[in-house]
Amino acid sequence: MILEYIVKEDDVNKTYKSILQNKLRLSTRLLNRLKNRGKLKVNEELMYVNKCSILGDIIHVDINSEESNDSVIPQKGDLDILYEDDYYIAVNKTPNMVIHPCSYHPDNTLSNYLKYYLKTNNCIHPVNRLDKDTSGVVLFAKNEYAQELFNIMQMKAQKVYITVVDGNFKDREGTINAPIARREGSIIERCVNLHNGQEAITHYKVLKSFNIEGNDYTMLEIMLETGRTHQIRVHMAYIGHPIVGDGLYNKNVSSLINRQALHAYKLTFVHPITNEIVAITAELPNDMIF
Repeated sequence: MILEYIVKEDDVNKTYKSILQNKLRLSTRLLNRLKNRGKLKVNEELMYVNKCSILGDIIHVDINSEESNDSVIPQKGDLDILYEDDYYIAVNKTPNMVIHPCSYHPDNTLSNYLKYYLKTNNCIHPVNRLDKDTSGVVLFAKNEYAQELFNIMQMKAQKVYITVVDGNFKDREGTINAPIARREGSIIERCVNLHNGQEAITHYKVLKSFNIEGNDYTMLEIMLETGRTHQIRVHMAYIGHPIVGDGLYNKNVSSLINRQALHAYKLTFVHPITNEIVAITAELPNDMIF
């Protein structure tokens, strides 16, 4: 991916560094990495970023220059690709699938499969992450620049989930505004902490209620206004309607599903490069159709 920019009148006498940061939206970290690799040029010559620009200068930035990520080994595997362009690719993650290699799951992850599919030695960049047992839309950026641009606009992205929880709801929709923090003494578990938690806002709407073997359940559509770790799981447990199958936040054992009944249903965002609205949907998996 090559970025090109021609210096305009309002850019004259500004440094190339200023133009790269404000017009091409390069972060300082990425700008320095590209500079050290000789990937910044002006009029086909290596760029001195603190030098002032001249009208008509042609700036070239070679984004295809990332370091190889040897920790992610290309592996052939099944991918349900929902969306792909030159900058992003979205995959429908199946339940029990890990997104990125880690100490307890070093291979056969979505990142391993994507590295094989994309035939690249570059790093794999997940833009959003889901828990192992959560299914649905996962978006990856094809390079660090695309990832950083999406992160800048992350707050404007709309994320819709579908979940099944214990019990019935009196109101058809509502909002949970309760700050979340790490539970004291735990590395993984989160909890509502009204004094020291970070702001967390979850909107929900009842899709349907049903009863199976004498137990009441409700399917909800969830829209997140913030993105805290385990936010939906913590908030549902907090209001007394924990997610079915959630072994961390639900003490009730259910035979309804063998994982937490949570699915990332839809991701809508303004494309950071084309400015078009992109809406990506992953239909409900079979184990959540009741």
